[in-house]
Amino acid sequence: MEFSLGQVAAMLGGKVEGDETLMVNRLDKIQEGKEGGISFLANEKYSPHLYDTQATAVIINENFELTKEHSTNLIRVKDAYAAFTQLLEAYDSFRKSEVVGLEEPSFMHESSSIGEGFYRGAFSYIGKNCTIGNNVKIHPQAYVGDNVSIGDNCIIYAGARIMSDSILGNRCHIHSGAVLGSDGFGFAPLPDGTYKDIPQIGNVILEDNVSIGANTTVDCATMGSTIIRAGAKIDNLVQIAHNVEIGENTVVASQAGISGSTKIGKNCVIAGKAGIVGHLNIADRTTIGANTGISKSIVKPDQTILGYMGMEIKSFLKSYALFKKLDTIDSRIKELEKKS
Repeated sequence: MEFSLGQVAAMLGGKVEGDETLMVNRLDKIQEGKEGGISFLANEKYSPHLYDTQATAVIINENFELTKEHSTNLIRVKDAYAAFTQLLEAYDSFRKSEVVGLEEPSFMHESSSIGEGFYRGAFSYIGKNCTIGNNVKIHPQAYVGDNVSIGDNCIIYAGARIMSDSILGNRCHIHSGAVLGSDGFGFAPLPDGTYKDIPQIGNVILEDNVSIGANTTVDCATMGSTIIRAGAKIDNLVQIAHNVEIGENTVVASQAGISGSTKIGKNCVIAGKAGIVGHLNIADRTTIGANTGISKSIVKPDQTILGYMGMEIKSFLKSYALFKKLDTIDSRIKELEKKS
């Protein structure tokens, strides 16, 4: 894929300073820019690289003031970061749209159907009675079980597993190694100390525009559905247990774990390694900090929760301020004890 600087500027609503006929075919970091690449400058601390980069062009803010001579071409836009993000999205879309057709060997059961513009990679598998929409990309060694429904413009990356009865909306991305619909962690303790398996007969539902990261697991429900609502973004290495519901536009970072039947509200942020016990309700727009443990429901929205036991942020910061002074407080107490 190759574009002229004039074409790039037109797409971004910017203006070229330099030769707009020059071609670029690659996106580069500004400090690593080479001929044929295009970079961007949005953070002031990277400004020195503008004057020595070898990139063919650099996207900058329209009000950026040059302090030295430079050899690269410039594209001035209102917001360089937003413009480069737009360029990344366009590049990614072009790159992914190139992959179409059927690679052999692969398998799709005769009772299943797939729409137009599909890609089925080598060694991919599609089971019985599946309905798959238009422009769906199923990469090599991906597995789609029986009775699965997948909407339009979804991407199932290499090695992902979509287990039976799962339902995916439109524009969902399932990254490599992710598993949707694995058995929930259901075992009944017996008097002799052993455990009996509880059948997990529910499914997983992903609404539109959901992203599931690499090696993340979303367990099927014991009964009913585990549900990831529209726009939610789940990072790599996340565990989402059976019958969990995650609200619209909530983001969950790596290594977080959400136990069974917990309901997470809309527009929440769950940071890395956070742990949430089962059967809780988390209010809308809650932020849960890294390594935070949540053991009771959060009823009030718009809170930030920190700490191993999960405290409201103001209480946590006050307690932490005292914690840092424990040595001093202890010494003062000992001095007072000696005087008494």
